[in-house]
Amino acid sequence: MATLDRTGLGGFIPAIVTPFTPAGEIMEDAFAALVDWLIGIGARGICVAGDNGESWTLDAAERARLTRIAVDCAAGRVPVMTGCSAPSSVQTVRYAQAVAEAGADGLLLLPQTYVLKATREELLRRFAAVAAAVPLPIVAYNSPRRTSIDLTLDDLNALMGVAPIIGIKESNRDFFHHTHLLERFRDRLAIMVGPCHYIFPGIALGAAGYISTGPELLGADAGRLTGLARQAPGSEQAALHYKITVLYQMLMANGTWPAAFKAALNLIGQPAGVPRDPVLPLPAEQIEKLRRTMGDLGIRLAG
Repeated sequence: MATLDRTGLGGFIPAIVTPFTPAGEIMEDAFAALVDWLIGIGARGICVAGDNGESWTLDAAERARLTRIAVDCAAGRVPVMTGCSAPSSVQTVRYAQAVAEAGADGLLLLPQTYVLKATREELLRRFAAVAAAVPLPIVAYNSPRRTSIDLTLDDLNALMGVAPIIGIKESNRDFFHHTHLLERFRDRLAIMVGPCHYIFPGIALGAAGYISTGPELLGADAGRLTGLARQAPGSEQAALHYKITVLYQMLMANGTWPAAFKAALNLIGQPAGVPRDPVLPLPAEQIEKLRRTMGDLGIRLAG
């Protein structure tokens, strides 16, 4: 088992897609190929059943199966964390237990999904329940756009008192929030940047790495971003920052998530399959828009 702790969590950790056939079946061989490709371009870990993985469509058995494939394919080279978030604590614990049994090295955990607000006590009960049931490190995930709940710095501090939180994937779009998060917690947690356009400034200010969407389309450059971000900024950093920013904007602006990301991966020859119901594949005209934008950025396309 690969070690996942605060000091080891960092660098490029992709949230891997779950390749589906048009009938909604998981393409296991394609998933294993993606794991191997991502490690080959510099991934320091693999995040299964995140947003890119269409976690909302995955049951406990599917999460466990994907986790086992990722663990087997990683073969100790990098740790594997798996998303286990559900609206209720009971279902979240079931997911956590299933992926722990499948060999996950850690858990990615959101506040209560689909619940429009949560008191501090409700947040604490949720994280404490998972911690009591599964002895794995937790990476908290703050994504106000997904949950309508924005973890405050005081919320995070309180959660660290009831659960073994080693890091946070921070997807708040307000850099004021990131600035205060980094100042208060960078010596206590591995802070992983979410939005692509915050990767360079976030890491320069002390973030440990990123769990973002889009950099993998740059191939091996995705594995270089963290090291470059820690250096004095120059023309190479500026060019890559522009590329990942444009990619992120493009992926967020076309279709329903993660249809555009899967289409982009397919365009570079990676077997991402299609989204699972209720998300539809990206229309042909939008795929062509992706093709043009990626070509303009110098990304090598398949075929």
